[in-house]
Amino acid sequence: MRRLLLLTLLPLYLWADAHLFVFHRFGDTRHLSTNTSVETLRAEFEYLKKNNYEVISLKRLHEAFEKGEAINDRWVVLTIDDSFKSFYENGLPLFKEYNYPFTLFIYVQATVDNYGDFMSWDQIKESAQYGEIGFHSYGHPHLVSLSDSAIASDTKKGLGIMQEKLGFTPKYYAYPYGEYDERVRRVLENFDFDLIINQNAGAVDRQSDPHDLDRTALTGENTIKAKLRTRTLPTEWIFPKAWPKDGKISTLKANLPEDVKKLEYYVSGYGWEPAFLKEGKLALTVDKQLKMHRTRIFLRSGDRQSSIILVKGK
Repeated sequence: MRRLLLLTLLPLYLWADAHLFVFHRFGDTRHLSTNTSVETLRAEFEYLKKNNYEVISLKRLHEAFEKGEAINDRWVVLTIDDSFKSFYENGLPLFKEYNYPFTLFIYVQATVDNYGDFMSWDQIKESAQYGEIGFHSYGHPHLVSLSDSAIASDTKKGLGIMQEKLGFTPKYYAYPYGEYDERVRRVLENFDFDLIINQNAGAVDRQSDPHDLDRTALTGENTIKAKLRTRTLPTEWIFPKAWPKDGKISTLKANLPEDVKKLEYYVSGYGWEPAFLKEGKLALTVDKQLKMHRTRIFLRSGDRQSSIILVKGK
């Protein structure tokens, strides 16, 4: 049963929130939508340092979940997806300078087939001396479009190669493209990952599900200060949970803490609109045709938010 189920809806605001962030490329102006300049990275690290944030490893966060520890409001977890060579060349030196731990999620096929923009096994091994290594799939597929057996096959293949090349099997998984649904998640849970991480912008508290941890992208300009203001909005999403067959959502249903009085919702391509709750229950008629094959739905109350992603399969 999901740890996030709001069975009691106690005043969860008393609990603190940690923040997980994801980077992709570093100092690579060819790909601005996924790039972080070295200057911006240094500015973000300086902000964390000067404002007394503690950059922790995913291992430390997992330990807190396992032991039932309180989440520290100043905790920050830094992750890197895809194992681009620009991390090794431009990002890793700064992580080493600040002594900040990280988790590098490996796109295995890119290294196996020597794709030019990606790290070698030797570079990955060197990086592992300073941070943790996670798994980002073998072939970086759109998982929602794959069958259960194809998802399992990709996962088995990638993990087997990582065991062979690195001598261990990673215990953390990050979805390629941040795309998933409940079916994809169920397949991956058969592989006993300690943590499974999405790319739904938000924060993490002690009630967060270790197999569905929100993670916010950091690209472009320095926005870390604003993103650190985001707090967890405990939400039991009821409907929708997957891409609707007709590509249209007629209703939006969720359970939230009863002390949430003012709420807004957002659907990709439509902007923010007011939503109305009754005793913590949201049952909203929205009647919206989804415009994007990867649609995000947000609920927001002040600086607290929750989100899901709906992905159109092939």
